[in-house]
Amino acid sequence: MRNWKDERENRGRGFDDRKNINKRENYAAIDLGTNSCRLVIATPTPTSFRIVETFSKITRLGEGIINDNELSHNAIRRTINALRVCSGVLDEYAPLVKTRYVATAACRRAKNCKYFLDLVKRETGLNIEIISSQEEARLAVVGCVPLLPRHIKRALVFDIGGGSTEVSLARMSAAGRAIIEGYVSLPYGVVTVSEAFPNHDMTDLAYDTIIERTHKILGEFEAKFHISQAIANQEIQVLGTSGTVTVLGAVHLNLSRYNRSVVDGLTMSRAEVMRTISKIKRMGDEGRKKHACIGLQKADLTIAGCAIIEGLMSFWDISEITIADRGIREGILLDLMHPARNEKRGRCRRKARYPYGKKYRRYFNDNNKNTEAANDK
Repeated sequence: MRNWKDERENRGRGFDDRKNINKRENYAAIDLGTNSCRLVIATPTPTSFRIVETFSKITRLGEGIINDNELSHNAIRRTINALRVCSGVLDEYAPLVKTRYVATAACRRAKNCKYFLDLVKRETGLNIEIISSQEEARLAVVGCVPLLPRHIKRALVFDIGGGSTEVSLARMSAAGRAIIEGYVSLPYGVVTVSEAFPNHDMTDLAYDTIIERTHKILGEFEAKFHISQAIANQEIQVLGTSGTVTVLGAVHLNLSRYNRSVVDGLTMSRAEVMRTISKIKRMGDEGRKKHACIGLQKADLTIAGCAIIEGLMSFWDISEITIADRGIREGILLDLMHPARNEKRGRCRRKARYPYGKKYRRYFNDNNKNTEAANDK
C-alpha cells in the first residue's frame, strides 16, 4: 500500500497551524472526474471558507470508455491509488463535520461502475456518489457565482470535463442566490474527444467536426432560452471553468509557471481567446508537452478543449469570457457549510449580491495563491 505522505509533492499545503488541524471544523469534498481526482478540505469562515488542504491527481478514469462503456483495469487501479491518498489525508483531518464525495461522467457511463465503487469502498473506505449531469452543472454554477460582477443578474457557465461538458444558464435572485434556468450537457469532454481523434495534432477536419457538433446540440437550448440576444444586450456574463480554460489564461498571460491568483477571475476578449488558441495550435504536440502550464499529461487534452471552447464562442458570438479556477468542489463546500444561511437569506429577501457573503472572493487571493495547476476533470 502506498503511503499518502509519499504524495506530498502533489498536495497544496494548507495555511493552518498543523498542530491545530483537529481543533477546527473541517469539511471535505472530492470531485472524481473522467480525467482527474481532486480533494479539498476547508474550514468555514463567517462569509466563506478557508482552504486547509488540497490534493489533485490526473488518473484518466475514463480512458478508453468510448470503446465499450467500461472502466479499464489500469484506469481503475490508478484511480484507486489516488483515492487511497485522499483517504489518508482525510484520516489526518478527522473528525470531519460534513463530507461529500462525487463522481461524474465516466461513472455515469460505465457499465462496470458498481464494481468500481464497491472496490473503492473496500480498499479506501470512501463512499463515492454518482451525480447527474444536472447536479454537476448546478455545483459548478454555485462554485463560480462569486466571480460575477455585482450588476450582472444572469450567467452562462460552461464546465468542460473529461467525459462531458455542462452548459448552464443561471439568474441571480434578490437574495443573491443562483437559480438555474436551464442547462444542456454535451456528451463529450476533453478525454473522449482526444480519444475519438487520437492524432497528437487534431486535423482541421476533426477540429471542425467538434465545433459543428457543438453548434448542433446547442441549437435547441438557444431556441428555448434566446441566449444570443441576451448576450448581445450585455445581460449575461459568460464564465468558463476547466483545465483548458485556465490554460488559455496562463498562456495568454505568458506565465512561466501557473499562478492561480492571476488566472482566476481573468477576463479575456474574444480576440484574445482566438489568438491564444492559435498560439496553442502552433506549438504542436511537442511544444505543448514542454510548456510549463500545459505539460505532458494535458498536451492532447488542451487541443480537444480548445475545439469545444471555440464551438461555444462561435455559436453564441461571445465577446468575452471570465476564467474560473474553481467549480464543483467549491460548490460542494458552500452547499455543506451554508445551507441554513442560504435559506434564511431567501426568506428575508436581503439584497446581498453574493450567495455566501461579498467577502467570499478574498479567500481565493489570500489563501490559495499558488496551488497546483488546474487539471481537466
